[in-house]
Amino acid sequence: MKNLDKTLWIKRIFMVLMDICIVILTSITALIVRFEFSLSAVPKYYIGVVWSSLPATLVIAIIVFYVFRLYSSLWVYAGVTELLYLAAACIVDTLLNTVTILLNYRDQEYPLPRSWYFIYGTLLLAFMFISRYSYRAVRTFFGKKVDEKNLKRVLVVGAGEAGNSIIKEISGSRFVNMHIVGFVDDDKSKIGKYMHGVKVLGDRNDIIEIANEYLVDEIIIAIPTASAKETKAILDICKQTGCELKRLPGIYQLVNGDVSISKLKDVDVNDLLGRDPITVDLDSIMGYVSDKVVMVTGGGGSIGSELCRQIASHNPKQLVIVDIYENTTYDIQQELRRNYPELDLVVLIASVRNTKRMDLIFDKYRPEIVYHAAAHKHVPLMEDSPNEAVKNNVLGTWKVVQAADKYNVKRFVMISTDKAVNPTNIMGATKRICEMIIQTYNNRSKTEYVAVRFGNVLGSNGSVIPLFKKQIEAGGPVTVTHPDIIRYFMTIPEAVSLVLQAGAYAKGGEIFVLDMGEPVKIVDLARNLILLSGHKPDEDIQIVFTGLRPGEKLYEEMLMKEEGMQETANKLIHIGKPIQMDEEKFLKQLEEIKEHVVEEPDDIREWVQRMVPTYSIQNR
Repeated sequence: MKNLDKTLWIKRIFMVLMDICIVILTSITALIVRFEFSLSAVPKYYIGVVWSSLPATLVIAIIVFYVFRLYSSLWVYAGVTELLYLAAACIVDTLLNTVTILLNYRDQEYPLPRSWYFIYGTLLLAFMFISRYSYRAVRTFFGKKVDEKNLKRVLVVGAGEAGNSIIKEISGSRFVNMHIVGFVDDDKSKIGKYMHGVKVLGDRNDIIEIANEYLVDEIIIAIPTASAKETKAILDICKQTGCELKRLPGIYQLVNGDVSISKLKDVDVNDLLGRDPITVDLDSIMGYVSDKVVMVTGGGGSIGSELCRQIASHNPKQLVIVDIYENTTYDIQQELRRNYPELDLVVLIASVRNTKRMDLIFDKYRPEIVYHAAAHKHVPLMEDSPNEAVKNNVLGTWKVVQAADKYNVKRFVMISTDKAVNPTNIMGATKRICEMIIQTYNNRSKTEYVAVRFGNVLGSNGSVIPLFKKQIEAGGPVTVTHPDIIRYFMTIPEAVSLVLQAGAYAKGGEIFVLDMGEPVKIVDLARNLILLSGHKPDEDIQIVFTGLRPGEKLYEEMLMKEEGMQETANKLIHIGKPIQMDEEKFLKQLEEIKEHVVEEPDDIREWVQRMVPTYSIQNR
C-alpha cells in the first residue's frame, strides 16, 4: 500500500510540473500569437509583464487545477465529466489571472493586449486537453493493434447506448481481449455510419454474411430494451453463424448506466423461448408471509429452494425447511444463512411419509403457511417404481395435509403438474390424486388448500436441458424421444412466482394454472442448444430419436375439459373449477390403497386407475 501511495504521489508531482510548463508555454505563446507569430515583434514591455506575473499565475493555476480535481481524476478512463471539469478549470484560471494582472498593473491602462487574455484561455484549454487525453488517445488507437491477430473478433448487434458503452470499455481496456469488427442495427439511418471509428455494417438480415466475411468469433446482443420475442428473432439468425453468443441481461442495466463487459451473460435456451418472462410484483403480494411461520417441504429441490429464497427475502417470522435429501438441503441452508443472517431458519431432514415425524414437526413449529413441494417427479423412474410414486406422492401428501388440518395451518399450497391432466404415467396420476386430496380436505377443514399446476421447468433437477448439455459436452449424440414431442416450458423464477401468487390469491379449493404461451418442440430445444454451443446439429453433434418412453405423451395438457377456466387479477394465471366427486368414496379408496401399497404389489396402477378414471395405463 505504501508503494502504491508513493507511485500516486510521483504521478501527481509529474502532472504538477507538466502543468507549470504548460502555463509558462501558454503565457509566452499567447503573446507570439497576438503579434502574428513573430517573437521579434513582441514589445519587451509585454514580455516583462508576463514574466513578472508568472509566479502569481502559476500559484493560481495549480490551486484552481487542484480544486477542480485535475490531479485526482483517472485520465485513462476520462470522459465527458472530466472534460467539463477541465474546461471549467481553464475558464476560472483565465479570469483569476486576468484580475490579478490588472490589479498588479492598475496604474497602466493596458498592461497586456486585451486579446491576450482570450488567447491565453483558449491555448490553455487546448494544451491541457492534449496533456490529459493524449495517453488515452495513443492507447486507444495503437494499444491493441500490436496483437490484433490474437484478439477475439466481435460483432455487436445494436448501435445504441448499450453498444456505445460496450465499445468504449473494449477500446479503453487492455485487459479485454476483444476487437470489434462492426455493428449491426435495424435503424436504416445508422447503416454506413461510424461509432468510435467502428462502422455500422448492416441490419439483422446481414448478420450471417457479415459473420462470414469478417471472421467473427463472438456476437454480442446489446439491445437491453428488446422484447423476448424480438430477442428470439435476432438469436434465431445469430445461432446460424456458429459464433459464441452473449447478451446484456436486461434494460435495468442501461437505466442504471451499468453496462459493461462483466455484465454480459451467455445466451442460453431460455432466451429462445420467444416470450416475455412472467413477472409478478412479489413485494405487493408477499405481505401474507411477513411475520409468519412458513414451512417448505422439498425445500432442497429446484422449486423448493427458490421458494425458500423468495420467502426468506420477505421477512417471515420463521422458515422451516423439510427435505429427505441432505446434500441439496445443506446447500440451501448455507446459502440462506449467508444471505439472510437474521433469518430464523430451521432445517430438518425428514420424510413426508413418516406420520409421527410430521406430527412432531407440525406440533413443535406450528407453521401458518405450508408450501408442499416434496414429490417424486421423474416420469421414467416412477414407471419402473410405481409403488414408490404412490407412497411418496399420494401418501406423503395425504399425511402432510392431515397434519396441516390437525395443527390449524392457515394456508396450504401444493405443487402439481400438467401431467396430472388425463395422465398417461403413474407420476401424473399420483399428482392428480394429490389434487383430489387438496379438494377434499378443503371442504372439510378450516385450512385453505390450493394446488398450483405448471409445465416443465427449465434447468430444474432432472429436466431435459441439463441432460442435453451433458450429452453435447460428451460430443453427442443428443437423444430425443420423438421428433414431434412438445412441451410447455417455464423458468424456475416464473414457476415460483406463480406458486407465491397463488398463495396470495387462495381462498381454498382452487387449482391455479399458468398460461405459458405456445408449447416448444423438444427437438428444437436440442438443436438450439447444439447451435448455442458452437456446433452444427446432425454434423458436429448428432440428434438421435429413441422412441417415446413408457407413460410419455407427445403433448401435455394444462386443464381437463370439465374443469373450465376462470381468470384472476393476473391475466396469465387462471383457476380450474373443482370437479364434482364422491369424497366419501375417495377417502375410502385412499385407505385401501394405503393398506395395499405396503404389500408391494406387482402392479399398483390398476388401483390408481380406479381413483383416477382419466388415467390411461400405457404399458400393460
